Amino acid sequence: MLIVGERINTSRKPIAQATEKRDSAFILREARLQEEAGADFIDVNAGTFAEQEKEHLLWLVDTLHNELSIPLCIDSSDPEVVAEVLDICGEESMVNSITAEKENYAAMLPLVKKYRCKMVALSMDDDGIPDELDKQLDVCLSLIDNLLEEGIEPDNIYVDPLVMAISTGQNGGVITLNTIAEIRKISPEVHIICGLSNISFGVPVRALLNRTFLAMAMTVGLDAVILDPLDKRMMASLIAANAILGNDAFCREYIAAYRNKKLE
Repeated sequence: MLIVGERINTSRKPIAQATEKRDSAFILREARLQEEAGADFIDVNAGTFAEQEKEHLLWLVDTLHNELSIPLCIDSSDPEVVAEVLDICGEESMVNSITAEKENYAAMLPLVKKYRCKMVALSMDDDGIPDELDKQLDVCLSLIDNLLEEGIEPDNIYVDPLVMAISTGQNGGVITLNTIAEIRKISPEVHIICGLSNISFGVPVRALLNRTFLAMAMTVGLDAVILDPLDKRMMASLIAANAILGNDAFCREYIAAYRNKKLE
Protein backbone atom coordinates (compact mmCIF):
# COMPACT_ATOMS: atom_id res chain seq x y z
CA MET A 1 0.00 0.00 0.00
CA LEU A 2 1.49 3.29 -1.11
CA ILE A 3 0.90 6.10 1.38
CA VAL A 4 0.78 9.79 0.49
CA GLY A 5 1.02 11.97 3.60
CA GLU A 6 -1.55 14.75 3.46
CA ARG A 7 -0.49 17.14 6.22
CA ILE A 8 1.46 19.77 4.21
CA ASN A 9 -1.70 21.50 3.01
CA THR A 10 -2.40 25.19 3.54
CA SER A 11 -6.04 24.40 4.26
CA ARG A 12 -4.62 23.51 7.69
CA LYS A 13 -4.16 26.75 9.61
CA PRO A 14 -0.74 25.89 11.13
CA ILE A 15 0.63 25.05 7.66
CA ALA A 16 -0.77 28.25 6.15
CA GLN A 17 0.76 30.35 8.92
CA ALA A 18 4.14 28.60 8.67
CA THR A 19 4.13 29.07 4.91
CA GLU A 20 3.38 32.78 5.13
CA LYS A 21 6.09 33.23 7.78
CA ARG A 22 8.53 31.06 5.79
CA ASP A 23 8.98 28.88 8.86
CA SER A 24 11.00 26.13 7.19
CA ALA A 25 11.75 24.37 10.50
CA PHE A 26 8.03 23.81 11.16
CA ILE A 27 7.35 22.58 7.62
CA LEU A 28 10.34 20.23 7.70
CA ARG A 29 9.24 18.83 11.05
CA GLU A 30 5.74 18.11 9.72
CA ALA A 31 7.18 16.37 6.67
CA ARG A 32 9.73 14.32 8.60
CA LEU A 33 7.13 13.13 11.10
CA GLN A 34 5.06 11.80 8.19
CA GLU A 35 8.11 10.16 6.64
CA GLU A 36 8.95 8.47 9.95
CA ALA A 37 5.34 7.31 10.31
CA GLY A 38 5.46 5.43 7.00
CA ALA A 39 4.61 7.87 4.20
CA ASP A 40 6.02 7.07 0.75
CA PHE A 41 5.25 10.52 -0.69
CA ILE A 42 4.60 13.90 0.94
CA ASP A 43 1.69 15.78 -0.59
CA VAL A 44 2.34 19.52 -0.92
CA ASN A 45 -0.66 21.80 -1.47
CA ALA A 46 -0.83 25.61 -1.36
CA GLY A 47 -4.12 25.94 -3.21
CA THR A 48 -5.86 28.04 -0.56
CA PHE A 49 -3.61 30.97 -1.44
CA ALA A 50 -5.22 31.25 -4.89
CA GLU A 51 -3.23 33.90 -6.80
CA GLN A 52 -0.22 33.35 -4.54
CA GLU A 53 -0.30 29.57 -4.95
CA LYS A 54 2.76 29.39 -7.21
CA GLU A 55 4.90 31.55 -4.93
CA HIS A 56 4.04 29.55 -1.83
CA LEU A 57 4.15 26.11 -3.45
CA LEU A 58 7.57 26.80 -4.94
CA TRP A 59 8.82 27.79 -1.50
CA LEU A 60 7.37 24.65 0.10
CA VAL A 61 8.90 22.40 -2.54
CA ASP A 62 12.26 24.16 -2.38
CA THR A 63 12.18 23.76 1.41
CA LEU A 64 11.43 20.04 1.30
CA HIS A 65 12.71 18.30 -1.78
CA ASN A 66 16.39 17.99 -0.82
CA GLU A 67 15.72 17.35 2.88
CA LEU A 68 13.68 14.14 2.67
CA SER A 69 14.50 10.61 1.56
CA ILE A 70 11.03 10.27 -0.02
CA PRO A 71 9.62 12.25 -2.98
CA LEU A 72 6.90 14.88 -3.12
CA CYS A 73 3.37 14.74 -4.48
CA ILE A 74 2.67 18.06 -6.20
CA ASP A 75 -0.95 18.87 -5.46
CA SER A 76 -2.17 21.57 -7.83
CA SER A 77 -4.70 21.88 -10.65
CA ASP A 78 -2.74 24.70 -12.33
CA PRO A 79 -0.49 23.35 -15.12
CA GLU A 80 1.70 26.46 -15.04
CA VAL A 81 2.39 25.95 -11.36
CA VAL A 82 3.03 22.23 -11.82
CA ALA A 83 5.47 22.92 -14.66
CA GLU A 84 7.62 25.22 -12.53
CA VAL A 85 7.56 22.89 -9.55
CA LEU A 86 8.57 19.88 -11.65
CA ASP A 87 11.60 21.83 -12.84
CA ILE A 88 12.74 21.67 -9.22
CA CYS A 89 11.83 18.16 -8.12
CA GLY A 90 11.72 16.26 -11.41
CA GLU A 91 11.01 12.66 -12.32
CA GLU A 92 10.66 11.11 -8.87
CA SER A 93 7.59 13.21 -8.09
CA MET A 94 3.90 12.44 -8.23
CA VAL A 95 1.47 14.97 -9.76
CA ASN A 96 -1.98 15.36 -8.25
CA SER A 97 -3.75 15.65 -10.60
CA ILE A 98 -4.74 15.13 -14.22
CA THR A 99 -8.44 14.89 -15.13
CA ALA A 100 -10.58 14.07 -18.16
CA GLU A 101 -11.48 17.76 -18.50
CA LYS A 102 -10.25 18.75 -21.96
CA GLU A 103 -8.24 21.81 -20.94
CA ASN A 104 -6.67 20.16 -17.91
CA TYR A 105 -5.82 16.97 -19.78
CA ALA A 106 -4.24 18.81 -22.70
CA ALA A 107 -2.11 20.95 -20.40
CA MET A 108 -1.07 18.29 -17.85
CA LEU A 109 -0.31 15.44 -20.24
CA PRO A 110 2.88 16.95 -21.75
CA LEU A 111 4.22 17.58 -18.23
CA VAL A 112 3.74 14.05 -16.93
CA LYS A 113 5.17 12.68 -20.19
CA LYS A 114 8.21 14.96 -20.05
CA TYR A 115 9.11 14.12 -16.46
CA ARG A 116 7.77 10.54 -16.52
CA CYS A 117 6.41 11.05 -13.04
CA LYS A 118 3.58 9.27 -11.28
CA MET A 119 0.19 10.90 -11.60
CA VAL A 120 -3.17 10.90 -9.86
CA ALA A 121 -5.90 10.68 -12.51
CA LEU A 122 -9.16 12.05 -11.12
CA SER A 123 -12.60 10.82 -12.12
CA MET A 124 -13.75 14.20 -13.38
CA ASP A 125 -14.65 15.47 -16.85
CA ASP A 126 -16.22 18.59 -18.32
CA ASP A 127 -19.56 17.56 -16.83
CA GLY A 128 -18.08 17.54 -13.32
CA ILE A 129 -17.72 14.70 -10.82
CA PRO A 130 -19.92 11.70 -11.70
CA ASP A 131 -22.41 10.61 -9.05
CA GLU A 132 -23.43 7.32 -10.66
CA LEU A 133 -21.43 4.12 -10.94
CA ASP A 134 -21.62 3.74 -14.73
CA LYS A 135 -20.56 7.32 -15.41
CA GLN A 136 -17.79 7.23 -12.82
CA LEU A 137 -16.45 4.00 -14.25
CA ASP A 138 -16.63 5.35 -17.82
CA VAL A 139 -14.57 8.42 -16.90
CA CYS A 140 -11.96 6.35 -15.05
CA LEU A 141 -11.56 3.75 -17.80
CA SER A 142 -11.44 6.41 -20.50
CA LEU A 143 -8.65 8.19 -18.64
CA ILE A 144 -6.73 4.94 -18.26
CA ASP A 145 -7.09 4.05 -21.95
CA ASN A 146 -6.03 7.51 -23.11
CA LEU A 147 -3.01 7.63 -20.83
CA LEU A 148 -1.87 4.16 -21.86
CA GLU A 149 -2.26 5.09 -25.54
CA GLU A 150 -0.02 8.10 -24.89
CA GLY A 151 2.70 5.75 -23.68
CA ILE A 152 2.31 6.41 -19.96
CA GLU A 153 3.62 3.48 -17.95
CA PRO A 154 0.80 1.66 -16.10
CA ASP A 155 2.88 1.78 -12.91
CA ASN A 156 2.74 5.60 -13.07
CA ILE A 157 -1.06 5.79 -13.26
CA TYR A 158 -2.97 6.19 -9.98
CA VAL A 159 -6.69 6.41 -10.69
CA ASP A 160 -8.77 8.27 -8.13
CA PRO A 161 -12.52 7.53 -8.37
CA LEU A 162 -13.19 10.46 -6.01
CA VAL A 163 -14.86 9.31 -2.82
CA MET A 164 -18.33 10.77 -2.29
CA ALA A 165 -19.65 11.81 1.12
CA ILE A 166 -22.23 9.45 2.58
CA SER A 167 -23.82 12.43 4.34
CA THR A 168 -25.05 13.83 1.02
CA GLY A 169 -25.71 10.54 -0.76
CA GLN A 170 -26.13 7.34 1.23
CA ASN A 171 -24.77 5.20 -1.62
CA GLY A 172 -21.60 7.23 -2.11
CA GLY A 173 -19.41 4.68 -0.37
CA VAL A 174 -20.95 1.75 -2.23
CA ILE A 175 -20.49 3.48 -5.59
CA THR A 176 -16.83 4.14 -4.86
CA LEU A 177 -16.20 0.59 -3.67
CA ASN A 178 -17.88 -0.85 -6.77
CA THR A 179 -15.89 1.49 -9.01
CA ILE A 180 -12.62 0.38 -7.40
CA ALA A 181 -13.58 -3.28 -7.84
CA GLU A 182 -14.44 -2.82 -11.52
CA ILE A 183 -11.26 -0.86 -12.29
CA ARG A 184 -9.19 -3.55 -10.60
CA LYS A 185 -10.95 -6.23 -12.66
CA ILE A 186 -10.71 -4.43 -16.03
CA SER A 187 -7.35 -2.67 -15.64
CA PRO A 188 -5.33 -4.66 -13.09
CA GLU A 189 -2.07 -3.11 -14.27
CA VAL A 190 -2.76 0.40 -12.93
CA HIS A 191 -2.96 1.65 -9.36
CA ILE A 192 -6.04 2.94 -7.54
CA ILE A 193 -5.78 5.74 -4.99
CA CYS A 194 -8.19 7.81 -2.95
CA GLY A 195 -8.38 10.46 -0.27
CA LEU A 196 -10.38 9.03 2.62
CA SER A 197 -11.73 12.10 4.35
CA ASN A 198 -14.55 12.85 1.88
CA ILE A 199 -16.42 9.70 2.90
CA SER A 200 -17.10 11.11 6.37
CA PHE A 201 -17.72 14.77 5.56
CA GLY A 202 -20.53 16.24 7.64
CA VAL A 203 -20.93 13.41 10.16
CA PRO A 204 -19.54 12.81 13.69
CA VAL A 205 -16.67 10.49 14.63
CA ARG A 206 -15.17 10.88 11.18
CA ALA A 207 -12.02 8.92 11.99
CA LEU A 208 -14.06 5.76 12.58
CA LEU A 209 -15.70 5.98 9.17
CA ASN A 210 -12.40 6.76 7.49
CA ARG A 211 -10.68 3.73 9.03
CA THR A 212 -13.55 1.43 8.19
CA PHE A 213 -13.76 2.65 4.62
CA LEU A 214 -10.01 2.20 4.14
CA ALA A 215 -10.16 -1.46 5.15
CA MET A 216 -13.19 -2.08 2.94
CA ALA A 217 -11.58 -0.35 -0.06
CA MET A 218 -8.43 -2.40 0.34
CA THR A 219 -10.47 -5.60 0.00
CA VAL A 220 -11.67 -4.57 -3.48
CA GLY A 221 -8.37 -3.34 -4.88
CA LEU A 222 -7.28 -0.01 -3.41
CA ASP A 223 -3.48 -0.01 -3.33
CA ALA A 224 -2.63 3.63 -2.59
CA VAL A 225 -4.10 6.19 -0.23
CA ILE A 226 -3.83 9.85 0.73
CA LEU A 227 -4.09 10.14 4.51
CA ASP A 228 -2.59 11.46 7.71
CA PRO A 229 0.13 8.94 8.63
CA LEU A 230 0.29 10.42 12.13
CA ASP A 231 -3.18 8.98 12.79
CA LYS A 232 -2.01 5.88 14.67
CA ARG A 233 -5.37 4.12 14.61
CA MET A 234 -5.65 4.65 10.86
CA MET A 235 -2.16 3.28 10.27
CA ALA A 236 -2.86 0.32 12.58
CA SER A 237 -5.99 -0.49 10.56
CA LEU A 238 -3.98 -0.32 7.34
CA ILE A 239 -1.28 -2.63 8.71
CA ALA A 240 -3.89 -5.11 9.98
CA ALA A 241 -5.82 -5.11 6.69
CA ASN A 242 -2.58 -5.65 4.76
CA ALA A 243 -1.86 -8.74 6.86
CA ILE A 244 -5.38 -10.15 6.48
CA LEU A 245 -5.31 -9.64 2.69
CA GLY A 246 -2.12 -11.64 2.34
CA ASN A 247 0.10 -8.69 1.50
CA ASP A 248 2.36 -9.18 4.51
CA ALA A 249 4.45 -12.34 4.26
CA PHE A 250 4.34 -14.27 7.54
CA CYS A 251 2.85 -11.12 9.15
CA ARG A 252 6.35 -9.65 9.42
CA GLU A 253 5.20 -6.03 9.07
CA TYR A 254 2.35 -6.59 11.51
CA ILE A 255 4.66 -8.13 14.11
CA ALA A 256 7.26 -5.38 13.60
CA ALA A 257 4.52 -2.78 14.09
CA TYR A 258 3.45 -4.51 17.31
CA ARG A 259 7.01 -4.53 18.62
CA ASN A 260 7.36 -0.86 17.76
CA LYS A 261 4.09 -0.11 19.60
CA LYS A 262 2.36 1.04 16.41
CA LEU A 263 -0.76 -1.03 16.98
CA GLU A 264 -1.83 0.60 20.24
